[in-house]
Amino acid sequence: MSQSRPTYEPIDDSRMTLMDHLRELRTRLIWVISALVIGTAISMLFVSPILQFIIRPLTESGAQPMAIGPTDTIGVFFRVSFATGAVLAMPVIVYQVIAFVSPGLYPHEKRNLLLTLPGIMVLFAIGASFAYFVLLPAAVGFLQGFLGDIIAQEWTIDRYIGFVTRIVFWIGVAFEMPLVIAFLARAGIVSGPQLMQYWRHAIVVVAIAAAAITPTVDPVNMTLVMLPLIVLYFGSVGLAYLVYRPRAPRDFSKEDFIPQEYKD
Repeated sequence: MSQSRPTYEPIDDSRMTLMDHLRELRTRLIWVISALVIGTAISMLFVSPILQFIIRPLTESGAQPMAIGPTDTIGVFFRVSFATGAVLAMPVIVYQVIAFVSPGLYPHEKRNLLLTLPGIMVLFAIGASFAYFVLLPAAVGFLQGFLGDIIAQEWTIDRYIGFVTRIVFWIGVAFEMPLVIAFLARAGIVSGPQLMQYWRHAIVVVAIAAAAITPTVDPVNMTLVMLPLIVLYFGSVGLAYLVYRPRAPRDFSKEDFIPQEYKD
């Protein structure tokens, strides 16, 4: 008589082997690199209007960036193309990161993480807009006028592009803080009382981050960066109070790959 073969339960994503994780990581990286390449290729078609938009705060102050090397303009072309391509590819990049870390989460946490994807894009756009339309003109005006009667202010285009992209990118990332904190609180990793307990430490960290992001050493521009970050932090604390849910310990003993006949 033939012996019936044992039936097996489906493999849980959370029990993937190291090689499974490495193969999945390779697939995710291929998607990310492909998105970056496609976004960069599309951006190359619109470099001129994008560059005019980037240098507008400088030209409105009466200055004009210059190139002092024969290959500076080519470098700027590819830098602007890649930076814009990265922005276009950001939804794909964020989704691939979420998909890679999601096997270690509960089903409801996976759903919450996917629901945050549109919010991540919106908050990044709000932060980048704040940096470009509020912070950047103030910083450029201050730098152009500082010792302007003694030193001629002639900025090179490559340094100006790096200066703008750093501010816009990091301020955009900082504006995503409420959404990240809300997700962590919903997952039971942090809570409102915990965050409130360390508010002094948070202000010190915000001050250090503002000093690193701010391109100037004056207190005005640093305050322009610090104030929204502090408001974002305490807003995040409020969200943590509202959405916090204690995280139940996960019982992996029920998720092992065991033949069904032995469980019976």
